[in-house]
Amino acid sequence: MLEFYGCSPTILVPDNPRVGVTKADRYEPELQRSYEEMAAHFGIAVIPARPFRPRDKPRAELTVLLVCRWILARLRHQHFFSLDELNGAIRPLLIELNDRAFQKLPGSRRSVFESLDRPAMRALPATPYVYAEWKRVRAAFDYHVDVDRHYYSVPHALVGQELSARFSASTVEVFHRGERVASHVRSYQRGAHTTISEHMPQSHRAHAQWTLGASPALRA
Repeated sequence: MLEFYGCSPTILVPDNPRVGVTKADRYEPELQRSYEEMAAHFGIAVIPARPFRPRDKPRAELTVLLVCRWILARLRHQHFFSLDELNGAIRPLLIELNDRAFQKLPGSRRSVFESLDRPAMRALPATPYVYAEWKRVRAAFDYHVDVDRHYYSVPHALVGQELSARFSASTVEVFHRGERVASHVRSYQRGAHTTISEHMPQSHRAHAQWTLGASPALRA
């Protein structure tokens, strides 16, 4: 949405779905961590609407209804086989709808946005937002944590500790009490392990460095 606008607002007023708001409260709502991270990236304050109070954002509700009806009516006889294909058909219709002149007011939705909304909004951050999920994990006896059935190492001193894993499409980070203790390139190979030697106990590290010819037992 923000990429489509090319700018970001100061305040965002969403609904209260669990995917975004884990605890609804009029004054101090608790946001889902990925959602909170996204808001922080764009510098947005999130103030969710109250549950079952559509009048907290009536214009948004009416506009969504209008857009859905207007666009769906034009696509109702078409068949789509991917989300990208559907979005490709929606985009030109959305541009057309935004450029349509109002029936009782001067201008269009686009002209009102450009003259009223855009000047009050801020430029997007220089770096794009990267979506990441959070998950509570526990370091197993082998000092690895499970993220989507792949196992990533953490410092062995954290065995048995509850940790937080943050994982995007390309990286996995593990945090202990807010401090990052491990960072890995994400792997999608299920059942496999990604291990950093510095995370291993000294005895395990020495054992992993043995070769068949250098084994102390064979030399003896």
